[in-house]
Amino acid sequence: MKNQSVTNNLDWISVFIYILLVIMGWLNIYSSSLSLSEESFVLDLSQFYGKQLLSIGLAIPLIFVVLSVDGKFYEKFAGVIYIIGLLSLAGLFVFGKTIKGQANWYSFGAFGLQPSEFVKAATSLALAKYLSDVQVNLKDVNRQMQALGIIFIPVVLIVIHDPGSALIFMTLFFVLYREGLPPWYLWTGFIAIILFVLSLILKPWAVILIAAGVTAFLYFRSRIVDRNIIASAIAMVMISGFVFSVDYVFESVFKQHHRDRFNILLGKEVDMKGIGYNTNQSEIAIGSGGWFGKGFLEGTQTKGGFVPEQHTDYIFTTVGEEWGFIGSLVVIALFVGLIFRIIYLAERQKTKFSRVYGYCVACILFIHFFVNIAMVAGIFPTIGVPLPFFSYGGSGLWGFTILLFIFLKMDANKVNEW
Repeated sequence: MKNQSVTNNLDWISVFIYILLVIMGWLNIYSSSLSLSEESFVLDLSQFYGKQLLSIGLAIPLIFVVLSVDGKFYEKFAGVIYIIGLLSLAGLFVFGKTIKGQANWYSFGAFGLQPSEFVKAATSLALAKYLSDVQVNLKDVNRQMQALGIIFIPVVLIVIHDPGSALIFMTLFFVLYREGLPPWYLWTGFIAIILFVLSLILKPWAVILIAAGVTAFLYFRSRIVDRNIIASAIAMVMISGFVFSVDYVFESVFKQHHRDRFNILLGKEVDMKGIGYNTNQSEIAIGSGGWFGKGFLEGTQTKGGFVPEQHTDYIFTTVGEEWGFIGSLVVIALFVGLIFRIIYLAERQKTKFSRVYGYCVACILFIHFFVNIAMVAGIFPTIGVPLPFFSYGGSGLWGFTILLFIFLKMDANKVNEW
């Protein structure tokens, strides 16, 4: 049977949401780039909104290139793409340009390229390729370690330069869980996060006492045949060691600005003129928007430049101030709709490779969306995670575009799969 046109089979619902998010993102970058004295429409390609417009223009041919490549290419050369991605990260240690204290960019004259944004797609392809192997069973410990290695290698290369981007890769654990990874991995991670936060708030002995109470409760609630006092004792020893190590890690491993952000989030420090300035101004801007917002280009906090980095990580504050609660809900609904649409399409795939990659795309978009908005709302530490398709930056826009449209190409090609 002759292959049908990609455009006929393309999921236009996802494409339409993508276009809406990109347009809305640019409008907010435009608004946040103008000062109070600039009221009429101007177009200056040297400004942030002008550069972003160029990035959007370059994203269009990029989409056509991604869609024109045969869908099987991404599966066949997933390993090669992954290795190229790792080499691009390793090259930062030698050729990386330091911007705002982070050497995670390549400089090409007036342009910069952030390879970590593209490695997300490369890692997703490599993970999908590995998990689609008929011999892979995630119940096997060796297979688990190999799958985790695919995720952790880029994390190790990125975390020194950009801890926020490194965090994004950890969401791929959910993909492994979907494909058969034992659930105790996730439970261990959640418990470690809870213990870490509690250890920053309470004394170590108090956290251990709480943990002992929960462990005893679970022990006596379980069936007699399932009770294992030795395993429970070992768990408590490991928990105690972890709790007592938190203070050392927090004081000796975390950098000062990381400690400050956690302390402010937990209410241990209030520095509205220093490290807490961004979050405080962000909350003021969002709160001032009310139900329906102040109107496009009418945000006084936005146009007054009170929120630093408002065109990048804090772009959602512009939405909150100028579009209000209703406008913010619309943006959130678009992101949620896109993520659920990708999950829906992933479940309809005829090959495991395409399904796994689809879940990778959904997880990466979700963690970016969730962490960014939680960060802007002051319920998550500031870690420099951009809002997909919204935040300023050519690398981010192109990286997310490639990530999404590779999957849409796979989905469009499923009619030709057996």
